Amino acid sequence: MNNTAVNPYKELSRRLLFVLFGIFVFRVGAHIPIPGIDLVQLKVVMDKHANGLLGLFNMFSGGAMSRLTIFTLGVMPYITASIIIQLLSMTFPPLEQLRKEGAKGRSKIAQYTRFAALGFAILQSVGVSKLLISQNLVLDPGPMFYFLTGLTLATGTLFLMWLGEMMSEKGVGNGISLIIF
Repeated sequence: MNNTAVNPYKELSRRLLFVLFGIFVFRVGAHIPIPGIDLVQLKVVMDKHANGLLGLFNMFSGGAMSRLTIFTLGVMPYITASIIIQLLSMTFPPLEQLRKEGAKGRSKIAQYTRFAALGFAILQSVGVSKLLISQNLVLDPGPMFYFLTGLTLATGTLFLMWLGEMMSEKGVGNGISLIIF
């Protein structure tokens, strides 16, 4: 075989390995619990509500919610932000103008989406903190727990957004979709 026929296979295998590595990193992170959680009580609560809304959220987080890991929120804040920004770009004139500007406008809209995702991640992490305290799943409730949980969950979401973008850029397919899958 000549050299030109080997290179596409080498590039494809490199991209597939990158995607597999990204999925591996996601799965490892889906087993690292957030600090300050009573894991025994968590198992009781998750078993009790496995078939309800909590079970659905757990499925979308790849099982991370049942273990309350750093990736508990998954990419849900990013998906929410993407939908809202996309709808606003059709109705809000400044965003509509950006959408029509081509690559530069799309880049700016992507930046707005990331900031909105950060806002949603912070709001959702506060909600998760309140839920955990109300279910007596926290070993030491207090302001520090809110801070650490908010920081951990928001950072986990931002990391998954970055990982998804890297998988899209350096791998094959849509990285965010692969993480959801």
